Amino acid sequence: MRSRHDQAELSEQGSDEHRYDDAGRTRPDRAGAAMTAAVGVRDQLDNAPVSRFHLKAAVTAGMGFFTDSYDLNVIGTVMLLVEPEFHLDAGQVAEVTSSTLLAVAIGAFVFGRLGDLLGRRRVYGLEALLMILGALGSAFAPNFLCLLIARFVLGIGIGGDYPASGVLMAEFANRRNRGRLVGFTFLFYVLGQVAAYLVAFVVVWAGASPGLSWRLILGLGAVPSLLVLWNRRHMPESPRWTLAMTGDVDRAATDLAAFSGREVRAQATDRTRSRMRFGQALRSRRFQLTLLGTAGSWFLFNVAVYGNSVSQPLLIHSIAPHTSTLANIGINALLVVGFSLTAALIGLAVLDRMGRRPLQILGFSLSALSMLLITIIPGLTTTVTPFALVFGLSLFGIAFGPNYTTVLLAAESYPTPVRSTAYGISAGTAKIGAFVGALVTPVVLAHLGLRPTTLIAGVCFLLGILTTLVVAEPRDVALDEPEVPDSAPVTEPPAVASPA
Repeated sequence: MRSRHDQAELSEQGSDEHRYDDAGRTRPDRAGAAMTAAVGVRDQLDNAPVSRFHLKAAVTAGMGFFTDSYDLNVIGTVMLLVEPEFHLDAGQVAEVTSSTLLAVAIGAFVFGRLGDLLGRRRVYGLEALLMILGALGSAFAPNFLCLLIARFVLGIGIGGDYPASGVLMAEFANRRNRGRLVGFTFLFYVLGQVAAYLVAFVVVWAGASPGLSWRLILGLGAVPSLLVLWNRRHMPESPRWTLAMTGDVDRAATDLAAFSGREVRAQATDRTRSRMRFGQALRSRRFQLTLLGTAGSWFLFNVAVYGNSVSQPLLIHSIAPHTSTLANIGINALLVVGFSLTAALIGLAVLDRMGRRPLQILGFSLSALSMLLITIIPGLTTTVTPFALVFGLSLFGIAFGPNYTTVLLAAESYPTPVRSTAYGISAGTAKIGAFVGALVTPVVLAHLGLRPTTLIAGVCFLLGILTTLVVAEPRDVALDEPEVPDSAPVTEPPAVASPA
């Protein structure tokens, strides 16, 4: 008799014409032929060479990450301009910079679950609309409270985009190039970070008043969101989701053919819906450990990154308080372009060669080294240039490894029926870490100074290495082959897919 693990694996992959009940007995599967066709569609997804349709999906998903990054990273610069206009204290500054991140966590949890229940495509436009409303609301905010509310709405949309963009791109990607394709979408996150500083620099350099400058900077965040909303109207449902959650092989084949421009034939007409309930997955120790690894490492990463990156202008200001706003923005732009963008390009080139875990551990190690050097060498905290160079090492480590791998591990480590939910939990937990980092860092920086602030970040990076070790390496593994939870998924009666 097969073990329960073997039964679950066969049931999930559809590689046998029988299914197993809870007692381990075999019974005929009315959908055996349909599942054979389903495997064929999955094989075409896993083995298709990189083509125009992959790039189209990557750019569409990537524009969402670009918008996320721009809106999250621009707030540090904006607060330098908003603070004197609204007469904000340190606590209010921390609330504005962190409120969006708390909303991102909520959005990731909610939209991640909806992505499994309703489909990837159905949530793909709603979150873009929320980002548009939040960006415009922030730009026209007449006071502190309105700015806080608008940034919260913006955060809900950004949080929803994380599982929508990350999961959908992973499910369209092929097996051999999945790291680079998903990584390419997250390269847009770094581009959004660069754009945040460059746009701020140009607006301030152009001589606009401080009040107009920060409104323009925030309002421009709605432009990429509009492009995202337009492009996503043409995205089909993920064929993997259609197969796993509705069993409609004809619809999966049609969607894939329409999107890829190639003929895809379904070989059966039977319809079945084989889905793993999230409650089953959550009771599995294997699933729990994987979730600890993906959510835990991403949480610790974001405590350090958002604590320092979102407050990066404040860190430079703490070292050189007499530096002009324009010079501060220029220094930060140079750091992001010189270290983050360079590292992101190198990381993208090695993603499918090194593996996710080694790349993440190496990135964490470089960032931890940077933070600890700043902590133990007093001279680094008194002059801008040495500090910027060593701090740049942490930016390099972040963009080289964890910026990609935290997203990839969350997208690749779970079966299709619970992938979006688990990704949403991982991303949402990460943004709780970002909220903590962005909320605490300005306060710690103001009351304890720079060195305790960097020490906290360094410890988080080191702990991130430990949590990374509990995740299995998913490189070059077919997306529908992660180990499934200990209990077999349930097989539900045939169902007809609802229209997208």
